[in-house]
Parts: sequence; C-alpha cells; structure tokens
Amino acid sequence: MLGRLACIAAVVALGAPAQSVRPEDLGAGKLLVASRDLRDPNFTRTVILLVRYGEEGVVGLVINHRSTVALSRLFEDLKDQTEPVYVGGPVETKSVLALLRSRVKPADAERVLADVSLIASEDLLQKTLSSGGEPENVHVYLGYAGWTVPQLENEVEQGAWYIFPGVAGLVFDSNPDTLWTRLIRRTEERIARWTNVAPAPAR
Repeated sequence: MLGRLACIAAVVALGAPAQSVRPEDLGAGKLLVASRDLRDPNFTRTVILLVRYGEEGVVGLVINHRSTVALSRLFEDLKDQTEPVYVGGPVETKSVLALLRSRVKPADAERVLADVSLIASEDLLQKTLSSGGEPENVHVYLGYAGWTVPQLENEVEQGAWYIFPGVAGLVFDSNPDTLWTRLIRRTEERIARWTNVAPAPAR
C-alpha cells in the first residue's frame, strides 16, 4: 500500500492532472473514487461527489449506484417518471437529496459545481421534478455518505480514495454503472506510465 501511495504521490508532484491522494485537495465539489483496496461493502467500487465539506462534517453522494426504484414510486404526482433513484449512501437511507444540472441555481439550492446544485428541500425537489425539465438533469438519491473531516482525511492518507476534480459530465454520466471502472483504469494507467508497471485489469 505505502509503495503504491508513493508512486501516486510522485505522479501528482510531477504535475499529472486528474487525480490526487493529498488530503488537502479534499473539498466540496470533489469526486472520491474508491481504491481497489477499499473493502467496506458500503463503498466498494463507488464514486462519490462531495457536496458539503466543513467543520460540521462531510456529506457525499454515491453517484454510480442506481437502484431499481423509479421516481414514480417515491412521488405519487410523477407517475410518468421512470428515471431510477440512486443509492446515495448508507446514512439516513430514507432521506431524499437531489442534484440538479443547470447553470441557474434555484434560490433554495446549494451550489456544488458551476452547473450542479444540491437540492435538500422536499418542496424544492417536488417543484423541480414537476417543472417539465429534462429528467436526466435531475438525479435523486436515497441516503448519503458522511464523515468528519479528520476521518475522511485519514481514509485518504490510508489509500482508500483517489480525489478527482468534480465535473458535471461525470456526475451525470450516461453510463454510471461503468463509471468506477473507467476512472480507476484512468488512475492506474497514469501511474503505470510513470512506474513502468502494467495496470491491473479492471473487473
């Protein structure tokens, strides 16, 4: 583990873009990509967008685990909404949060990226879903992931996570089921170019 972390740190120091393993690069709007060594079943092969980061704690949403539940089962007024609800994380699994892709931030939403906002109000979510916008621009999550800042920093130092810049195109990727595989492969290929070690095949 330490040898691999040293290799990654060297890549980062040489200016390689995309991923980091430095706790100081954590923050709202960053993506966490689980390493292969992360064995926690709640987070195996996950990609997480950090939506809040501060003294009150860290909140993230797993963006690559779709459930089999359609929006219409959560909201009776949206009978035609067949978009799947996402499993946002293991904390408060009955709570509902949403991400909206739009350059215009609704008044009661929280800006996460330049064109991605967090909706934590049920009234605002209902209004957004009923507005007639493109359904692929709203992702709804049941539950979330939560840490204290020191806890998450420690996990990064232990090699559990790679940190990527948040990009709306990844948050709203059209094929989230393969997102982890693509990002972990990108990380390993970059490391391999600097260490002359072939990356492990993504499974």
